[in-house]
Amino acid sequence: MAVTNEQVTGHAFLKTLYGDGYYPDHLVDRGREILLRLCERVEAERPGDLDALYVLTQAATEEFNALQDAFWEAGSDIETVAREEIAGDVHFVARAYGFDGVDVEELIATRDW
Repeated sequence: MAVTNEQVTGHAFLKTLYGDGYYPDHLVDRGREILLRLCERVEAERPGDLDALYVLTQAATEEFNALQDAFWEAGSDIETVAREEIAGDVHFVARAYGFDGVDVEELIATRDW
């Protein structure tokens, strides 16, 4: 399923990470794919409340948790800059789909990075 939300299709996910050589582009690409899958799930499942949205965003967060080892193996890390960028993009996704009053920490509550 292709994402149809125009805000999302025009958004440059993880832009700061792509501009920093510390983060390997092929791993940032995988992170971008996680965020796009999140958008696809939001469009397909149409969560009706914050709790339903949090289930989706926290599942995406778990995917980022699993990606952490690949960053370490590449001599990188999901550290402060990456954490802020990922959290900001997950928050962007929530707002793009009409969830304005979200708690960013709750969106990514399952993170271990």
